[in-house]
Amino acid sequence: MCIRDRCYNKKIMRYEEILEKLKPRLEESFESFREEIAKIRAGRLSPSLIEEIKIDWFGSNLTVKQLGVISNVSPKELALQLWDKSYLEKVVKAIEKENLGLSTRIEGNTIYLSAPSLSKEQRENLIRLLNQKKEEAAREIRRQRDKAWKEIQEGFQKGEIREDDKYRGKEKLEELVRKYREKIAKLAENKEKELMG
Repeated sequence: MCIRDRCYNKKIMRYEEILEKLKPRLEESFESFREEIAKIRAGRLSPSLIEEIKIDWFGSNLTVKQLGVISNVSPKELALQLWDKSYLEKVVKAIEKENLGLSTRIEGNTIYLSAPSLSKEQRENLIRLLNQKKEEAAREIRRQRDKAWKEIQEGFQKGEIREDDKYRGKEKLEELVRKYREKIAKLAENKEKELMG
């Protein structure tokens, strides 16, 4: 059936479907940002700083946390106790390659990683890096939003989305994106406090 050159016998698409597809992509961008800033060292060392570092083990990509137990010896020192001493050399090389500014000490199959105190200049550099990561995450969220909005508009143009649903979809889209922007801003704010600590 066609009304004013618009045919409605086509499959009706719902804007909710587009938003449902968008949610995991936004969550992925948020998680990626969380992982990136976990690598930014503040005054206290956290196991998350090294646990996702990848090691090539005979063609398999394993993470540090799969190869041993990471624990805090003190706020400025981590201990990585490996399951097997044969991992030692590759793990040390992988951690050093990350340029985390940690000093390494080895005892048996345990790697101790310690961090010097941060200078004012180092803190400022880390905050700049944090802001850069935050801007990259915000750009990715915007890109995902624009892609979803374009999909809603195309659905409307093809007669698959009704006009009132197009505007309702835009409202819900902005609401969803705002939620992720706020989550990113909150995470960045907490990290900045930690860095200034």
